[in-house]
Amino acid sequence: MSVHSPTEITALAAQAAANEFLIDRLPDRFTADSPERIPGREVWRVPVILAYPFVGSVGRVGEVVVSAETEQVISYTPLDEMKRAAQELYEAHRAEIEAPFS
Repeated sequence: MSVHSPTEITALAAQAAANEFLIDRLPDRFTADSPERIPGREVWRVPVILAYPFVGSVGRVGEVVVSAETEQVISYTPLDEMKRAAQELYEAHRAEIEAPFS
């Protein structure tokens, strides 16, 4: 039996963990963007963006912090705060978001 030392998860794994967290809690327009490693800490900061088909990202609404060792979400922007930010972004970009469906 071999003993493995803890391994650091990749940025892609951190992004996937954040997306899994978001899927369980928010509508499908909320998605994880490219993570960044926090210097001196064993975590990935994963931005949460609001995105629409044919438009792409309309802006950042929060973040999810994922452990670089366990893939566990250790903190996140409050969900109500992300929803409120998303509503403001939607209102600011309404014409662009609705244009492909008009």
